Amino acid sequence: MGAAPCRRALLHCNGMRYKLLQEGDIQVCVIRHPRTFLSKILTSKFLRRWEPHHLTLADNSVASATPTGYMENSISYSAIEDVQLLSWENAPKYCLQLTIPGGTVLLQAANSYLRDQWFHSLQWKKKIYKYKKVLSNPSRWDVVLKEIRTLVDMALTSPLQDDSIHQAPLEIVSKLLSENNNLTTQDHESIIVAIAPLLENNHPPPDLCEFFCKHCRERPRSMVVIEVFTPVVQRILKHNMDFGKCPRLRLFTQEYILALNELNAGMEVVKKFIHSMHGPTGQCPHPRVLPNLVAVCLAAIYSCYEEFINSRDNSPSLKEIRNGCQQQCDRKPNLPLRLLHTSPDLVSQEATLTESRLKPVIVTSNEIHVEVERNNTANQKMTANVGNDSEPNLIDCLMVSPTCSTMSIELSAQADRILGCYVEILKMLSDYDDWRPALASLLQPIPFPKEALAHEKFTKELKYVIQRFAEDPRQEVHSCLLSVRAGKDGWFQLYSPGGVACDDDGELFASMVHILMGSCYKTKKFLLSLAENKLGPCMLLALRGNQTMVEILCLMLEYNIIDNNDTQLQIISTLESTDVGKRMYEQLCDRQRELKELQRKGGPTRLTLPSKSTDADLARLLSSGSFGNLENLSLAFTNVTSACAEHLIKLPSLKQLNLWSTQFGDAGLRLLSEHLTMLQVLNLCETPVTDAGLLALSSMKSLCSLNMNSTKLSADTYEDLKAKLPNLKEVDVRYTEAW
Repeated sequence: MGAAPCRRALLHCNGMRYKLLQEGDIQVCVIRHPRTFLSKILTSKFLRRWEPHHLTLADNSVASATPTGYMENSISYSAIEDVQLLSWENAPKYCLQLTIPGGTVLLQAANSYLRDQWFHSLQWKKKIYKYKKVLSNPSRWDVVLKEIRTLVDMALTSPLQDDSIHQAPLEIVSKLLSENNNLTTQDHESIIVAIAPLLENNHPPPDLCEFFCKHCRERPRSMVVIEVFTPVVQRILKHNMDFGKCPRLRLFTQEYILALNELNAGMEVVKKFIHSMHGPTGQCPHPRVLPNLVAVCLAAIYSCYEEFINSRDNSPSLKEIRNGCQQQCDRKPNLPLRLLHTSPDLVSQEATLTESRLKPVIVTSNEIHVEVERNNTANQKMTANVGNDSEPNLIDCLMVSPTCSTMSIELSAQADRILGCYVEILKMLSDYDDWRPALASLLQPIPFPKEALAHEKFTKELKYVIQRFAEDPRQEVHSCLLSVRAGKDGWFQLYSPGGVACDDDGELFASMVHILMGSCYKTKKFLLSLAENKLGPCMLLALRGNQTMVEILCLMLEYNIIDNNDTQLQIISTLESTDVGKRMYEQLCDRQRELKELQRKGGPTRLTLPSKSTDADLARLLSSGSFGNLENLSLAFTNVTSACAEHLIKLPSLKQLNLWSTQFGDAGLRLLSEHLTMLQVLNLCETPVTDAGLLALSSMKSLCSLNMNSTKLSADTYEDLKAKLPNLKEVDVRYTEAW
């Protein structure tokens, strides 16, 4: 050990596995034992910053004299001049030799694996401080680039397995780039290529994301974008869990996709990228890809309208419009938005319609013109809604002018390109069958600013996505056309006649109604909503021969949805004006006559169908006579399905229904719950019903006996039913989750 004073500390470890000496002090405590000295290594918690930390070692020469068993002076990593493995003959086993100013220190581990981990960790720390110092004051960029490559090679070849091994070089380069803004484009690309191997398994730090974004904007056609950034963005989309915690990753992904769109092939390149993210099979193997892509699209579309959104900070919000905006005293009286084209002729026409109307105030931004109109009708509407805490109705907030239905919005060329690119991506996403349910669920709350929903170009382009939802036969897809909760508008309202996004004669509206009526939404509630809000469009489309709307009007008459006699007569006249309407109305009249005969008092009080009977057999039986007295019906062990619910709801006196071991499902259960509210006994044993249908039973307050044995009942649904059915006394939940 030379002439330098020698200070040795022989330390014995308990054999713990270590990857990298983590940030913080490592203390080695010597504990006296009757026969030997035992040593224990205590590690502190991880820190995030790479700063010089200290290694504290016990010294046998002073252990007995020092009550605490610690060295009095600590040793910093930067003070370690050399680290060597002891290999001479008769050397202490599993030892490291640390050369420090003024002497050496020996560390003895419990095994060779732990010794090697310590050795590589100390070497890594020592070198990383060296590179931080060298790259903190760059003089010649050719030397800096060489050092960066050496640093990357060191990280890639290190036997240590720890996230910080790759993150530390990335943070050093990120800091270097943020402090030096005078680099040439060639320097930029050289540095990006040099650190590319580290990005294969690591997200870039925030400052590095900003640097990448700048490169995408300034050189979108650079080969670096395709060759280096593509695997980085693919990894982000596959593994990122929350863009809220790392928004610059989202911004980098957004700029990368825009750079792809700037290539010669444009959207074809973007389409190939989206396909590569989905994969060649029918099912995407990465569940995070779709939510991340949708998050990027929503943020990009929002940015297109951000200038106007920021400019209306002093304008009423949606809820304030509904509530009259009385919370903020410093504002002028807030009035509902009336959306108009920016044509001066239209403004002048609107201004001269009535003498009582005050002069409109035009709120202008660089992109959008919105007219705020004061009139007595609007003030009365606001007064009526003061104190209402419900979610504001979007269509009420965007009061559509009789002259036009949308705002005239002129986006800048750059914003227009961004909008077009990301709406096209939403269209691409809707074309994948396995992604469509999740996409519909993500878009169901309408996560777009109201300026976008009032922009004709945006709603016209987005119509393709809504059409794809309306064409999908899966309930989890087309059910997302409806509002996410009561009191809030959904895509169904926005794209129906009179909605701010409707730009056709009701074709999409008819398509949406058709798919919803074909599902489990053929209910009184849905029909009542159409009768209250969309009766005019339904009658108009029926008058033009639309079969779905003709069926809707017939169902409204059959279920007595319309109370007003004049409206009923108008619906009948509409039905009789077309061949299809006349035919369906005649069928309705026949059913009504049969219904009166069926419900006429008389007939048996109890009825049991033979096993293997079908829906057609039940319909044939019920059409053969009067069943107004039928109180107990058993369909146990038959082949009936939910389709027979259409006939069961016509039995006015039914109190007991046995569906044991049938194929009666959720759709039929929903229909029964709306019409057979007086049912007292229901047997659903061994039927395919689930929570989705069983929850509908909460409206059947007369139920006193319910058998859900061997169904897909969950414990939560069972508790909910017990709370909402006060007369329920007998319940069978054996062989279910609630058992």
